[in-house]
Amino acid sequence: MKTLIVLALAGLGAQLVDGSLGMAYGVTSTTLLLAVGTNPAAASATVHLAEIGTTLASGAAHWRFGNVDWRVVAKIGIPGAAGAFAGATVLSSLSTDVAKPVMALILLGLGLYVLGRFTFLGLPTGNLGKPLRKRFLSPLGVVAGFLDATGGGGWGPVGTPAILASGRLEPRKVIGSIDTSEFLVAVAASIGFLVGLGSQGIDYSWAVALLVGGLIAAPIAAWLVRHVPPRILGSAVGGLIVLTNVRTLLRSDWLGAGDAAQWAVYALIYLLWAAALAYSFKEHRRQSAQPSATVAGVPAQVK
Repeated sequence: MKTLIVLALAGLGAQLVDGSLGMAYGVTSTTLLLAVGTNPAAASATVHLAEIGTTLASGAAHWRFGNVDWRVVAKIGIPGAAGAFAGATVLSSLSTDVAKPVMALILLGLGLYVLGRFTFLGLPTGNLGKPLRKRFLSPLGVVAGFLDATGGGGWGPVGTPAILASGRLEPRKVIGSIDTSEFLVAVAASIGFLVGLGSQGIDYSWAVALLVGGLIAAPIAAWLVRHVPPRILGSAVGGLIVLTNVRTLLRSDWLGAGDAAQWAVYALIYLLWAAALAYSFKEHRRQSAQPSATVAGVPAQVK
């Protein structure tokens, strides 16, 4: 019972972060399951089963608060489902650990761009409102879905920064659309794992515990992302991407950094992240206080 309560609390926290920042549910939950000895395929399968419910609830909540662009959901979600099914069947038989550092470097670059762009310049508006093309979203969906299934998480960390960096969709709609389309990914990945693994190693009670926590957090997170200013939200997302992928690199065979070095790097990132958030908040307040000012190119009254 103690384990189930811990998993439910982890699911609540993970969904609160995922629903408000567009990433981290799978990464957080899978990490916890691996820490208690679950094998990678079973851990990812358990998390994706829980995500069927959490992503459905999160998508409904984001839709309710106007955070969803359904064209983006369709263009990225269907290819993402195909990638997730392929990734699940692959993970059932082999590991993709070698690819993690390479992907972490790519994501780190995107994270640094998003963090710097939103912190110092606010919401990019040069391309805002322009349609996101299928030729961009489809390959992105396939890659993100595959990595999500094989790594136990990755849909948000891959999809969210890539779309944010395009500057064509405001942050809350990026997050809402990614969270909503993840339902298709979760369903496809779960089917893939059931085909590849059957029920071997999957603890359904753990999946239910993660689901319960996620269901509680989903509407709260959707409300938060609707009301947090885009500039601050972008800085928050960028910092999370940087922290997550630096952690992957430091623990990889490429670097193999010791504990002391890791904590020193984490401390520096947290300090810089806090400073970026403080600056974003200060600039948002300054611009909002000027009636004729614009917030990163958007009229101050528009949130």
